[in-house]
Amino acid sequence: MSATGAGHNADLIVINGRVRTMDDDNPAAEAVAVKDGAVMAIGSRASIEEFKGPATKVIDAKGGSVLPGFIEAHMHLFSGGAELAHLQLTGIHGFEALQKAIRDYAPTRPDAEMLVGQGVDYTVLGSERVTRHHLDAILPDRPFCMAAPDHHTMWANTKALEMAGIQQGRTLGPGNEIVMGDDGLAAGELREGEAFGPVLDLAGEGRVRLGLSTGGEPDPMPTAAERDADRDIMRRGLAWCARHGITSIQNMDGNLYQLELLAEIEAEEGLPCRVRIPFHYKNFMTLDMLDKASSMAERYNSEWLSSGMVKVFYDGVLDSWTAVMVEPYADRPDWVGEPLFTPQQFIDLAVAVDRRGLQIAVHSIGDGAVRAVLDGYEAAQKANGKRDSRHRVEHIEVTTTADVPRFAELGVIASMQPPHPPGAMDFPLEPTVSRIGPARWPLSYAWRTLKDAGAHVVFASDWPVSPIDPILGIQAAVLRKPWAESDPDQSFSLHEAIAGYTIEGAYAEFAEHRKGTLKSGYMADLVVLSMDIENTAPADLHKVRPVTTICGGKVTYQA
Repeated sequence: MSATGAGHNADLIVINGRVRTMDDDNPAAEAVAVKDGAVMAIGSRASIEEFKGPATKVIDAKGGSVLPGFIEAHMHLFSGGAELAHLQLTGIHGFEALQKAIRDYAPTRPDAEMLVGQGVDYTVLGSERVTRHHLDAILPDRPFCMAAPDHHTMWANTKALEMAGIQQGRTLGPGNEIVMGDDGLAAGELREGEAFGPVLDLAGEGRVRLGLSTGGEPDPMPTAAERDADRDIMRRGLAWCARHGITSIQNMDGNLYQLELLAEIEAEEGLPCRVRIPFHYKNFMTLDMLDKASSMAERYNSEWLSSGMVKVFYDGVLDSWTAVMVEPYADRPDWVGEPLFTPQQFIDLAVAVDRRGLQIAVHSIGDGAVRAVLDGYEAAQKANGKRDSRHRVEHIEVTTTADVPRFAELGVIASMQPPHPPGAMDFPLEPTVSRIGPARWPLSYAWRTLKDAGAHVVFASDWPVSPIDPILGIQAAVLRKPWAESDPDQSFSLHEAIAGYTIEGAYAEFAEHRKGTLKSGYMADLVVLSMDIENTAPADLHKVRPVTTICGGKVTYQA
């Protein structure tokens, strides 16, 4: 595109870049000009430098790629920000290594009421399952708990179980379990939020988890000091996103409190990322509570801060047998998992949300959950008439041949996470691949199968479940290998993987006419990378780093 009207000076120009616009009509360029928060022009370095005035900020990309800002389509901002301060246990294996990590961390947090670890593998002790006795041997005198990477299972020591009042067990809702030992006491393994909630509440981060655990508001309302602390946690999370080239966030838990905190940050200093926060509908709620979802959507509807979505959990995860399957688990032949809603309850919910014109996003990991959610979307379409609803299914770790074409037929988005398939990034193959069983491997994490069937496939990290870095996700998508030679190849090309974090992310929030591509008049959301990503070997993609992130025409991160 040639630069016209050179009298109009740009606020910022990016020169000397390998600009990959993701716009088929104008795929590549050398430079970008930005004014008033929007892309002003894209073209050759010479044409863009015509927009340079005395006050124009110039960013030299030094031959690195310039892409649309990454759109993180599934993450947990508030809890992720909080967890940056926890003990990180990713990659720790064996009792001795676990013991050293915990004992080294404990003295650094002398005043913490509850010590919390994150990211510990289900197989940290090999085939032996972790119990409170293992953790007691490491840290007997202070309460300690640690979470699996998927955040659906935690393990706690005796002190933590006693302080939380769950050592004797407790009656819980469907899909939640305090695993009991032969001695009639809690064994230490806590499956799903109702089970480990009382333990985490002791860590003083209850407000951080409300958007996930209850979807409700803080009660009592926080003091001014607590609110300040919560805003700082949000800021920490937002900065972590900007550091990784992210310019838009589709959060996957939510309440009004999160929106209010973000609105306060926006009023004080502006937001470094655009954020979408859903209303979280839980299985103990009644349909009239969707009035709150509608009011959140009306009150927050800007390009920086919006709602308009209802998030739901239909099942749990494969590793703790809480995902809902069509056929029994390969390693538990009498068990298919327990849904958090009955199929009819979900149909009623989908019809009610859809009638309000809101988008629905449902955590559905097992093929049974995926099917039930698609059934709900189909029922909503029949009841309310077909519209461009873009309802979403989150994760889809296993599906069936019969359900693959339904995504395109129903206009449903497949929201998937390249870091999640075991072996693709940080998650080990076991126990997941044995839970699924070889018969279901061909349709596990089936990005390519769904895309080829016409579905919109959007990518994300699910941070803090997986590392937030979109470039690691892109690498995982490109390098994806089948678990068996007979399984189909589910990998993506580099361009398809980048599209999953840009164009498709914009489509998922009805904003493809404003972002996800670099185009004149679109939002000036872009990321400058340290290298030319298109001429980097797939095995070296992790070396490519964001060096400058620009959101709404403002630099939000500079390496």
